[in-house]
Amino acid sequence: MHKLLPAGLAFAVALPLSALADTAADIQALKKEIETMRAEYEARLRALEERLRATEGAAAGSVPTAPAPAAAAPAAPVAASSPAASNAFNPSVSLILSGVYTRTSQDPADYAISGVPLPGDVAIGPGSRGFSLAESELALAASVDPWFRGAANIAIEPNDTVSVEEAFVQTTSLGGGLSLKAGRFFSSAGYLNSQHMHTWDFVDNPLAYQAFLGTQYGDDGVQVSWVAPTEQYIELDAEVGRGRGFPGSDTGRNGPGAFALIAHTGGDVGDSNSWRTGLSMLDARATDQQLIATSAAGSRVVNAFTGSTHVWVADAIWKWAPHGNTVYTNFKLQGEYLWSTRSGTLAYDIAGIDRPGAYRAAQSGWYLQAVYQPIRYWRIGVRTEQVDPGSPDYGLNGASLANIDYRPRKNSLMIDFSPSEFSRVRLQFARDRAHEGFADNQLFLQYLMSLGAHGAHAF
Repeated sequence: MHKLLPAGLAFAVALPLSALADTAADIQALKKEIETMRAEYEARLRALEERLRATEGAAAGSVPTAPAPAAAAPAAPVAASSPAASNAFNPSVSLILSGVYTRTSQDPADYAISGVPLPGDVAIGPGSRGFSLAESELALAASVDPWFRGAANIAIEPNDTVSVEEAFVQTTSLGGGLSLKAGRFFSSAGYLNSQHMHTWDFVDNPLAYQAFLGTQYGDDGVQVSWVAPTEQYIELDAEVGRGRGFPGSDTGRNGPGAFALIAHTGGDVGDSNSWRTGLSMLDARATDQQLIATSAAGSRVVNAFTGSTHVWVADAIWKWAPHGNTVYTNFKLQGEYLWSTRSGTLAYDIAGIDRPGAYRAAQSGWYLQAVYQPIRYWRIGVRTEQVDPGSPDYGLNGASLANIDYRPRKNSLMIDFSPSEFSRVRLQFARDRAHEGFADNQLFLQYLMSLGAHGAHAF
């Protein structure tokens, strides 16, 4: 018995010492595990911060702006996933497919806007009869780096030609509400001019746009935009361009051939109404610009204009949607007034008499349209419009180019069905009295289909 006592004492002493040793080892292991987790966490945090900086530089595509008027369709949610972040600098690609069936009571080849001389290459009127492929559009857009983004819109015309509608780069990080765009782009003058054809509420642009902007004015140049840091939306734009299209003419001059000044403001009224209004001025120069006109004897003549054109545009739009939700029902009322003045010299009948003389003209036009969506998917719209050719002063050629006392006008009714935001089918009827002495009944059946990623449209 006395021999077991020392052995028991030794065991009792050794047991806590062994437990203390095991506890120390466990603590050391836990410390190592914590250090490993901290290192892994910090590495992952640094990676996330780098991805965040890259995404912030690529995502916006424009400088922060004042809140635009509401009552527009809500933006689609963007998933913050790793594939999206790694794909941020890859171009978004979309294709707009469009076709139309056209039926007219007058020959489109004889279409004209009485009292408004236009170049022969300006696309006016209803287009060709029967089935045809309307203008389709291939669009590419992406961030170049954290400082620039780029976009291009390639138009595929019904006559199988391809043209560049827009191709520009734009700054994204100038700050102070400033943005700089350079390249080819549609002017921001007015409301409809900067919108692509597939976003129009009617098949065609109004007569005033056809008469004074050649349907749609685009140019090669530079645009500076500034959005005021105010609660109310205020945007000022200045554009300087080559002046390559009507109402200007491309003569290869060193200096600019056109410039524009634009001001827009807008805001919300409650949570269901929003508005925008603006005033724009476009100045364009032309040299030997060939214009097709009708002589006092009623014959077709080609004259050459050299001088400058000023086009003023006043635009306004009002939108309503219950609590800003446009999915089921909404209403839109918009209108524009265009006033064009031309001054310079006009060479009468360049293929025959070729007699130059002073030329001054002040002409105007307007349209007013309303589009209502009573139920989901379906919209109905009406548009009325008119052009006033005024009383141009032809100087020495006054006897050869008599003025007319007629105001071209047109009324349109449309109904369209959009089963999704990517597809639309439209039926439109128009009573067109643009040409004096002719009433053209026009029927259009149009489809518009959007394939691929496509950016949100402007207000």
